[in-house]
Amino acid sequence: MSVSTICVDGRAAASFTVFFLVLSTPAWAIDFVHEVVPILRAHCVKCHGGDEAKGGFSLNTRKLFLEGDAAEPGNPKESHFLNLIASADLDMQMPPKDLPRVSADQRRVLARWVNEGLPWTSGFTFRENSYVPPLLPRQVSLPGPEELNPIDQILAQYFKQAGQTPPAPVDDSTFLRRASLDLVGLLPTPDQRQGFLTSVNGSKRQELVDELLSRDVDYTEHWLTFWNDLLRNDYTGTGFITGGRKQISKWLYRSLADNKPYDQLARELIAPPTNDSRGFIDGIKWRGTVSAGQTVEIQFAQSVAQSFLGINLKCASCHDSFIDQWKLTDAYSLAAVYSNRPLDIHRCDKPTGEVATPAWLFPQLGEIDGKLSPNERLKQLSALMTDKRNGRFARTIVNRLWAQLMGRGIVHPLDAMHTEPWNEDLLDYLANYLVDSGYDLKSVLRLIATSSVYGASSEVLGGDAESKEDVFVGRRAHRMTAEQFMDAVWQLTGAAPATIDAPVVRGKAGPQAAGEVNLQGEWIWGQSQADGKPAPAGETLVFRTELRVPMPIKTGVAVLSVDNAFDLYINRRQVVSGDEWSKPQTVALTKWLKVQENDSEPANQIEIIARNAGAGPNLAGLFFEAHLTLEDGSSITLASGADWTYSGEGQAKKKLRAGKLLGPWKKVVSAGRPSVYAGVDEKLRTGLARGKMGDLLMVRAGLVKSDFLMRSLGRPNRDQIVTSRPADLTTLEAIDLSNGETFARALQLGARQYAGTELSDRELVQQIFIAALTRPPTNEELSVCLDALKLANVEGKNGLPAKETVVQDLLWAVFMMPEFIMVR
Repeated sequence: MSVSTICVDGRAAASFTVFFLVLSTPAWAIDFVHEVVPILRAHCVKCHGGDEAKGGFSLNTRKLFLEGDAAEPGNPKESHFLNLIASADLDMQMPPKDLPRVSADQRRVLARWVNEGLPWTSGFTFRENSYVPPLLPRQVSLPGPEELNPIDQILAQYFKQAGQTPPAPVDDSTFLRRASLDLVGLLPTPDQRQGFLTSVNGSKRQELVDELLSRDVDYTEHWLTFWNDLLRNDYTGTGFITGGRKQISKWLYRSLADNKPYDQLARELIAPPTNDSRGFIDGIKWRGTVSAGQTVEIQFAQSVAQSFLGINLKCASCHDSFIDQWKLTDAYSLAAVYSNRPLDIHRCDKPTGEVATPAWLFPQLGEIDGKLSPNERLKQLSALMTDKRNGRFARTIVNRLWAQLMGRGIVHPLDAMHTEPWNEDLLDYLANYLVDSGYDLKSVLRLIATSSVYGASSEVLGGDAESKEDVFVGRRAHRMTAEQFMDAVWQLTGAAPATIDAPVVRGKAGPQAAGEVNLQGEWIWGQSQADGKPAPAGETLVFRTELRVPMPIKTGVAVLSVDNAFDLYINRRQVVSGDEWSKPQTVALTKWLKVQENDSEPANQIEIIARNAGAGPNLAGLFFEAHLTLEDGSSITLASGADWTYSGEGQAKKKLRAGKLLGPWKKVVSAGRPSVYAGVDEKLRTGLARGKMGDLLMVRAGLVKSDFLMRSLGRPNRDQIVTSRPADLTTLEAIDLSNGETFARALQLGARQYAGTELSDRELVQQIFIAALTRPPTNEELSVCLDALKLANVEGKNGLPAKETVVQDLLWAVFMMPEFIMVR
């Protein structure tokens, strides 16, 4: 659809209705596996499932069910099979007269199923699954020629055997936009486009991929969305207020920025070395009484199996699975690895009288010692999960990465890794490549993105999508995620929020940037360390200072280390805690500090509750340094030193929160920069450099809490693991994109920005198209837009629309184009 088919002047209702009604989709409430499958299995499968297809009708899959003209989705009255099971005619009725009839209640369930569109669990079949997925790695011999990317070697053979013609390469503009959105989640800038299109370098596509993957911060803040979905991590939601759920955001951000090897990442999630990554296995402690299938132990089993092995244990957590091999005891045995109490097995929420024995799903690779403590069992599980002999572990993640870039997995659905892949050699080669690279996820992404098939034309699916499930003809175009869409809108309109919600410090500083930071802080403690004496074990002190901020902050970051533990408060709000002095904390300050516009306003209060540990007297210390850059370019540095004060007042945390810390406040003892703490200097400098860089970046949608618009665009609440987002546009999304306040505000800001420039109307239209679509407008699009702008009057006089209003409508029209919404 081109912009000329959308009314620019006012986003006319008729155009909007036509555009969205065909894209809307209903919400399904019926439970296919637990409500529909038992009925079909009891009454229909004997004659029409598995190897049986009496009368030429098979219900093994949804596709076959519909091919038999047995049902009309959404129309129970026109669904032939419902008429047959309700018929009183002995010659017509189904099941035949000598078999038990379908009850009235069961007929109502089937009618509701049809009415709701015949929803079918992806990958489910009544056919006996003869495919047994391999567990161990399998070596793949490449067919050649060697000069081709290994993926292209395998697929050339695949296309030849299938009698298919490989897809043709896309033009450079399309490839640039595709790779940029897929790898870093951002639109390429007009300057990047110009440089790429004018380059005559024959390797420029490979070099582009390398350049994108080297942008560590952009890469991290894009892929954070994928990992937050996969690890059910978020910044707000169920469990956070009550303390029944913990984020892993800080750990995850740094892991992605450092490109942590995938096997190490998995081990730190399954057997957390610190509390920073523990939130994944601890799940959500629901309030009140929960079913046996919602306990944190069962959540652990479900999360580990789904995220790392592509195994859905939800059915097996209640009863033996209807859809794969896993049994109730498998789910409970895996849950028992985590459990710190005897775990009673429940079937459909009723106790069986059995107690689960700790074990994991593939004992042929090694067993869990149930006599060990939970923490030691978790270490055993993490080692078994990441054992190089566990081919399932590597296959699962490369299948997910392939789906992210290519639109669909080699195995589909992604969480049904027992399903036969459409090309085993491709899946196994990618898995082996990951392991051989040292579990480098970027290496796999680079291999995929530099293949010819990735750089070829995309398949755009229509109504025959169901029939193409097992046929690979090329990359599939896919929708932007909610976060990609918002980032793209913010790139064009400048409407990104000012602060992030994720508790992370953005950026990644190299040695050069860190080396340019000059530390000014000193290590301080109380009078107990006067004259070089060690501090008493268990001593708890409150350190205090003030900071006045005369104008808005452009960048603000602090680093903090305490030997041994601390809680940092700013204006009586707890900001961060730490208990490892050798790993300094870096804190973004922008959202915590207040601006004092005049001397009568109280300064920002910075208070640190610091604790010394140990069994006897030992050295203690606190280091704090903050660097602020104000909007006028001036800077402020606040560093721990002799001018700080402290108090040994009891119940400090309770009194601090209530604003009742009375002191007395005493002068601290400064130890300067003792050599014993010199080992953390580089980390302190790196933290300050990294934080300053991060605050200068555009806020990304993946770093802020979800809002109404992002939820309607498909961002999940992450109470559950999500491995694929909905592909269809919805009515709610149509409403939010038409009348939603958030989107309207972005359009207004963008229009004000563009209308206020000195660009000619032609230049303005060309700039918007190039920024949004990585191409100039067609002649038809340009003509429509220029005609609309000619009618505009800058001030909106004489009954004509203001130019800003027309530009707002132009932006809306471009944002609504499928070409913008899709990653083609």
